[in-house]
Amino acid sequence: MEETIAAAEDSQIAGQIPQQRGESPQEAAVRYAEERHWDVFPGTWLEPVAGMPRCSCGNASCPAPGAHPARPDWATQATGSATVVRRLWQRQPTASVLLPTGRTFDVLSVPESAGFLALARMERMALTLGPVALSPDRRMQFFVLPGGSLKVPELVRKLGWVPASLDLVALGEGAYVAAPPTRVGARGAVQWARRPTPANRWLPDAEELISALAYACGRDR
Repeated sequence: MEETIAAAEDSQIAGQIPQQRGESPQEAAVRYAEERHWDVFPGTWLEPVAGMPRCSCGNASCPAPGAHPARPDWATQATGSATVVRRLWQRQPTASVLLPTGRTFDVLSVPESAGFLALARMERMALTLGPVALSPDRRMQFFVLPGGSLKVPELVRKLGWVPASLDLVALGEGAYVAAPPTRVGARGAVQWARRPTPANRWLPDAEELISALAYACGRDR
């Protein structure tokens, strides 16, 4: 079975993040563009201030230091060209690696604890999964086919849940996620729970994962 986070379906969930490759932001961004044909764009970066990492945006209270767009027109800056990606990161080699959603994929984001629970359940069900990321703010992000975010509210209702009652966030057009090896201030780096590989190139539809995710989020309330 492909390398994943180990998880157990109970309150004592134990997991270990697979060893991450020591890639630079530019190397990772180029790889996402070349191997996955994902659009990418550089975001803010971290700068040391009095021994602490501070966001390049200058906001001392930045909620996502070093991991958000650096300019308002970020959607037009996103590119799938490896040549352009290299040029963008040459300007600021430590810029975060950001991926716009709603283009080649949408993202279903759930709390880390619910994500571990859902991941274990999905693997027992032998569901086909795409890449899964784990962010330092303790969110797990499941990559699904674009358009999935629009289906989620109705799918959740059909399962008997009120969408607002579950901490299940669907990210589509107009949103973005930070990708490894992006660091978020002093909180740590975004990591892959399931790496992008040739084996998971074909993404699942949101409908295939929603039952396990909604169940896990319901348990996690």
